[in-house]
Amino acid sequence: MTKPVAESPSHQSMTLLSRLLLVPQDSDNAALSMVAGLQSEVRNISREEFDDLLTLANLNHVVVRGLEVFLNMMREAKDDTRAEWAQTALAAERARITTALAFLEDICTAFEYQEYDVAVIKSLDHWPDLGSDLDLYTNANSEDIAKLLRRHFDAQIAPRSWGDRLAGKWNFLIPGLPEAVEIHMGRLGQTGEQVTIASRLAERTRRVLIGNQAFRVPSTSDRLMISTLQRMYRHFYFRLCDIVDTAALSEAGGIDYGDLRSSATNAGIWEGVATYLAIVSDYVKKYSGSGLDLPQFVITAARFGGDEVYYARDFLRVPIMPQSIQLYGSQLAGLLRKRELQNGARLSLLPWLATAAVVGQRITGSDKGIW
Repeated sequence: MTKPVAESPSHQSMTLLSRLLLVPQDSDNAALSMVAGLQSEVRNISREEFDDLLTLANLNHVVVRGLEVFLNMMREAKDDTRAEWAQTALAAERARITTALAFLEDICTAFEYQEYDVAVIKSLDHWPDLGSDLDLYTNANSEDIAKLLRRHFDAQIAPRSWGDRLAGKWNFLIPGLPEAVEIHMGRLGQTGEQVTIASRLAERTRRVLIGNQAFRVPSTSDRLMISTLQRMYRHFYFRLCDIVDTAALSEAGGIDYGDLRSSATNAGIWEGVATYLAIVSDYVKKYSGSGLDLPQFVITAARFGGDEVYYARDFLRVPIMPQSIQLYGSQLAGLLRKRELQNGARLSLLPWLATAAVVGQRITGSDKGIW
């Protein structure tokens, strides 16, 4: 009999963090037993293990949500030492988020004052957490946006990679703001191939309140399609925030699956979206006992599920061969069928870009300037 492979310390931290985030809220015996086991394990965590957990939570954009659960457990156990670890980390993260939101509000206000459409994409999906940069989408001209940010915020444009140029995105560095401001202009997708989603994004936005601050964000369907483009067609890995964010949307009944299917089919990524949802559902079920309530047409359209996802290098990895390659081929074929030849040509550059990134990583230790 083959012995099971022991989890690395990093993998153990990912497992523990997943359990904290997806702890079942039910009161049945099975759920209570899972919670009791988790509480017992957390009460014995060392300082080194906590620091590893915090590092992983930062990378996966779940510091606030993960440590709030941890803190409540420590308070219930009257463990002042570990409660203080969590309180200190939470205070630092909340201070970072407060500063970033103040800048984000000022930036969006400056856009609106000039009557430029603007939507916050990705960054606010994680609330009460926040991503490692601030992502915006606009239909405005890049020169106008650069002038606006220089004039109002003394911003500088960061060096652009090949991928940035294809995708139609710019990164701006603003004094006093640790996070970069990444702005997608007129296009979405790794090579800027997605003008279908981009062309309707502004008119489908909704306004949300974050504390006393208001922001325009994509519709739920557009939000899930943007997440899918990022995870299934570009990075090929999930952060835990993607799992938790999508699970929260589903639990709140906020997903119109009919609209999502129609929009994603029109964009040529329905199979990718369905696969994204299947992966989330399977991962949630693994740690909470029940997955998302997905319609049968979503399950049928999914190419694979959570069984194919594996942990490596701090994230949940999506297999590239053959699964992701098949999704890429399906998207490219869809663009060509619709005679979007220019966008198809952009997307056809993706394998070459990926190859250049791999070569650059091996030669210089970095893919900087490519992705």
